Amino acid sequence: MARYTGALCRQCRREQIKLFLKGDRCYSDKCAFERRSYAPGQHGQARMRKMSDYAIQLREKQKVRRMYGMLEGQFHKYFVMADRAKGVTGENLLVLLERRLDNVVYRLGLASSRNQARQMLRHNHFLVNGRKTNIPSFLVSVNDEITVKEKSRKIEALNDSLSAVVRRGVPSWLKLDKDKYVGTVQALPDREEITMPIQENLIVELYSK
Repeated sequence: MARYTGALCRQCRREQIKLFLKGDRCYSDKCAFERRSYAPGQHGQARMRKMSDYAIQLREKQKVRRMYGMLEGQFHKYFVMADRAKGVTGENLLVLLERRLDNVVYRLGLASSRNQARQMLRHNHFLVNGRKTNIPSFLVSVNDEITVKEKSRKIEALNDSLSAVVRRGVPSWLKLDKDKYVGTVQALPDREEITMPIQENLIVELYSK
């Protein structure tokens, strides 16, 4: 499957917001966005012209897509699923994105970034309800249990992430037992619990044209 292999910090600079794509580095003074918050490229520091409505909608979509680490085709599939479901399309979209297994592993603090969560999932370090699950796009449901395999509990990166979970916090719809290396989905997330600066209505407007 195709994936983005370029510089991650470049994406934050392009979207003019921290996307927290590199884990703990994003919280340190080594963060490239802190040092160079202007857009990348030759004209990055030039004064930006006023953006059109379409450009604003596009940038919002690109920001969210990059935040969750997906390519365009996959992201659009989630929008189609959200549009077909009952309720508000934009909110449905965000809930679907939050339910992705790689995002849940990240939210539980078992990985320092979604990229790291995907890599660890691909290497079969987790069980979902006692079964091996290595598909990052797997959608969790209420009462699902995500467990770190016994032989994987000594991984340094995983334990470093767990140690730093206090700083980031665990969402109220998830429950983490650090001692047992187990996370539980207590409920599906509400829009109010998704605190990232996202204007999902702009994404809906873009795809509805």
